[in-house]
Amino acid sequence: MIQREKLFTKDVVLILLGSFCYMSSSMLINPLIVGFTRSIGSSALLAGVIAAMMNLCSLFFRPFAGRLTDRVSKYKLAFIGGGLLFIAGIGYAIATTAWLIALFRVVNGLGFALCSVCMATWLAGILPRHRIGTGMGYYGMMNALGMAIAPALGIYVYGHFSYRLAFCCAAVFSGTLMILIQFIADRGLPQVMVDTKAAKPMRLVQPKVVPIALIIMILSIPYFATQSYIVEYVAERHLHVAVGSFFLIYAIILLVMRLVLKDYFDRVPFQYFLLAGVISNGIGMLGLTFLVNNWWLVVAAFGLAGGYGLMYSVCQATALLVAPLDEQGLANSTFYIGMDLGMVLGPVIGGALFDFVPRLWFYPVLLVTLPLVGIIFLVFHRQLKVHANQG
Repeated sequence: MIQREKLFTKDVVLILLGSFCYMSSSMLINPLIVGFTRSIGSSALLAGVIAAMMNLCSLFFRPFAGRLTDRVSKYKLAFIGGGLLFIAGIGYAIATTAWLIALFRVVNGLGFALCSVCMATWLAGILPRHRIGTGMGYYGMMNALGMAIAPALGIYVYGHFSYRLAFCCAAVFSGTLMILIQFIADRGLPQVMVDTKAAKPMRLVQPKVVPIALIIMILSIPYFATQSYIVEYVAERHLHVAVGSFFLIYAIILLVMRLVLKDYFDRVPFQYFLLAGVISNGIGMLGLTFLVNNWWLVVAAFGLAGGYGLMYSVCQATALLVAPLDEQGLANSTFYIGMDLGMVLGPVIGGALFDFVPRLWFYPVLLVTLPLVGIIFLVFHRQLKVHANQG
C-alpha cells in the first residue's frame, strides 16, 4: 500500500517512457506525410485526406479499443499496438503509391488507437487515485514531448537525408516501446471482471466525458493543422525562420509549463485552465500569422503550448476522474475520440485552406475555433463546473 502511494515507481517510469515512444512513432511522420504524398503526384487536398486517414481510423476504432482495455491485459494490447506501429513505419519507408501510403495510415491508426487508450489506462490504474491529476500531467508531458520532439527529428532527418530514412526512425520508436513494456511488472489486468449477464448496456462513449472530448477536439485543430502544414506554410510565404526548431521550442516551453504547474492540476478548477488555454491558443495563431522572424516563432510556440499543450493533460485527467473505475478505458477512448477528431479535422481543414485561401489568411480563419470553445463551455457550463470540483 505504501508503494502504491509513491508516484514514480519502476512501472510508472516505464509506461511514461513507452508513451513517449508510441507517440513519437506516429508524430514523427505527421509533418512529413503531406509532402511525401505530394512528392509522388497527389494534390494538397488528397494529401491532407491521406494524412488524416490514420486519425480517422483511430476515431472509429477508439470505442472498441476502450472496451477491450477494460477487459483485456493492457500489456497485450500495448504489444499488439506497438507491432502495428512498427509495421506502419516500415510500410511508409517502402511505399511507392498513394494507395499504399493510405493503407499503412490505416495500420498506423489501429496501432495508435490501441497504444493511446491502453497506455493511459494502464498508468491510471497504477497511480494513487488522489494523484491522478499530477500523474496524468506527467503522462501528458511525455505525450507532448513526443508530439514536439518527434516532428522536429522527422523534419531534420528528411531535410538532411530522406523521407524514407525518417520513416525508419519512426519504426525504431515503436520497436523500443515493444521492448520497454517487457519490463513492466504490473501487466494491467482488468480491475473488475465483468459478468456479461449483469453487464451495463454497451456504450461507445462515456457520457460524462463527451463535453471534454469536444473541447479538446476544437483546441487541437489549429495544432494539427500546423503540424501538417507549417513546413509548406513557411516555404510558400518565403519566410526566413527556423521552422525545423518550432516543435522543439514548443516542447521545451511545454515542459517548463508542466513542471511549474504540476501541483495545480489537482487543485485549480477546469474553467480557469480553459480560459487560459483559449487565450494562449489565440496568441499562438496570431504569432504564426505575423511570423516574420524567430521571435514570432517563439511566441507562436508559447501560445500553442499554453493552449492545446496544457489542456491536453487537464482534459485527460478530468475525464479519468469523472468516470467510474470500471470504465477508465472507455473514458480514455472518449477523450481520445475528441483528440482524433481534431487530428482528422486539422489536416483536412488545413488542406482545404491551403488550396482555397491566401496563405496570410490561413491562421486568421483558424481563429474561429476560439469562440466555438466558448459556446461548448456555455452549453455544458454546469457539468464542467462539476468536473472541475471533482478534479
